[in-house]
Amino acid sequence: MDLLTILVIAVGLSMDAFAVSVASGAVYKKLEIRHAILMAVSFGAFQAIMPIAGWLAGLCFRRFIQDFDHWVAFAMLAIIGCKMIYEAFAIKKTDKKLQSMSFLVLLTLSVATSIDALAVGITLSLLNGAIVTTVIIIGLVTFGFSYAGVHIGKKFGHFFESKIEIIGGLVLIGIGTKILIEHLISS
Repeated sequence: MDLLTILVIAVGLSMDAFAVSVASGAVYKKLEIRHAILMAVSFGAFQAIMPIAGWLAGLCFRRFIQDFDHWVAFAMLAIIGCKMIYEAFAIKKTDKKLQSMSFLVLLTLSVATSIDALAVGITLSLLNGAIVTTVIIIGLVTFGFSYAGVHIGKKFGHFFESKIEIIGGLVLIGIGTKILIEHLISS
């Protein structure tokens, strides 16, 4: 997998964390720079860890599906992308200003925004992707987007939130389609 594809996957995966960061910046009135850094570190770390878990799981059953792995990769990325697009329309706005984010809330958000990365890790195991480079890039991109998202949220609120989810979903569907087409053409 080339660097550009890895970057596009990283950006697509980071959109959930970015949207949550934007929403957090808009909702939590006492969110400071240290909170933005903590959120970015947490989101970035979980986005890097989950693909490793998925990759390890994928290695266990890769031999059973290697004849149709391109279809599995396409289906998983398309499902994740469609889920992100659906969730973009399901986001509820809130007017309530909250005081601060607890550790439990941050942990829950970190896990929730990184579940898609678990499925991408499974896909990477099917494609024999370079996992170390990929997870480092995913973690760093997510960190950057999350940190920026908090500050954007403080300034612009919910204006971008659902649009970002839609773009992330379309990116993942596009990558899945690219994988499928490349495999079908080379067969």
